[in-house]
Amino acid sequence: MNTTLITGASSGIGAAFARKLAQRGRNVLLVARSEDKLIALCNELGRLSGIRAQYVVMDLTEPDAPARLFEETKERALEIDMLVNNAGFGSMGDFLKLELTRELEMIDLNVKSLVELTNRFLLPMRERRQGVIINVASTAGFQAVPYMATYAATKAFVLSFSEALWEENRPFGIHVLALCPGVTDTNFFEAARIGRPPMRTVQTAEEVVGAALRGLKRRKSTVISGWTNWLTVGAERFVPRSVVIKVAAKALRSHLHKGGGIQ
Repeated sequence: MNTTLITGASSGIGAAFARKLAQRGRNVLLVARSEDKLIALCNELGRLSGIRAQYVVMDLTEPDAPARLFEETKERALEIDMLVNNAGFGSMGDFLKLELTRELEMIDLNVKSLVELTNRFLLPMRERRQGVIINVASTAGFQAVPYMATYAATKAFVLSFSEALWEENRPFGIHVLALCPGVTDTNFFEAARIGRPPMRTVQTAEEVVGAALRGLKRRKSTVISGWTNWLTVGAERFVPRSVVIKVAAKALRSHLHKGGGIQ
């Protein structure tokens, strides 16, 4: 059964992907840690779209989780022809004051799990010479971000990794896309245990997903969601990296001081 696998699917961008793809008639396998939310979303999708919506409750930071998830799809006889690697989280603060265990878990989820899932599901796509992989990066991946050092570094990895695989896999009929949203109206900042910085442009998860699907249609390697974000990233290329980093640091330092996050 042709199915789209979406990680981090219980809310935000992942749930928006599930709804949009279900509307297009695609079966979905949703993966997250919150069973109640997954059940509710699967019921919603099955009722409104008539597709088959399934779920797996799993913490992808666990070392063997990607392998177990791959085996689960085989046991269910699901042909994963689209993979959306959306699961991830961030943190904000002085790196030395952040909890090291959580920083390492972030690397495990944002990078290690994403790489392993991509590897495992890419092989059968290669054999079929067809498939789509969307890796959710971030506009933070285009620059270093003081006070979000680990998060921005993980997204820089995802961006570079995805762009490389886009070219490697074009001859095999497989499309790999790096999706780079900016600040989005999700629970990202709450999950990261930080308040949302003041931003003029905040997109909805539905807008981000719409941009991703348009990018797929155009066979793009990278999609920066939102014109303001696209212009900002473009402008940064003409400014010394040290200046961009200092500007980002100033904004986040002010935000953290107001919230009591740094001394």
